[in-house]
Amino acid sequence: MTTSTVGLLAGLLLGVAAAAGGFTGFLIALVLGVIGYLVGGQRDGEFDLGVMLKGRGRG
Repeated sequence: MTTSTVGLLAGLLLGVAAAAGGFTGFLIALVLGVIGYLVGGQRDGEFDLGVMLKGRGRG
């Protein structure tokens, strides 16, 4: 199991624990799952969050 998968699972579990149901709970779980996956992927070296978050340069 890769670190990104562990991060995804951890984020989803935190979202379920924080929300406890409903559509808002689903959205929170989804957002935390994506954040966990991205942090895990960064740690594994699958992708570089610095490049993703930097955006376009000026000029």
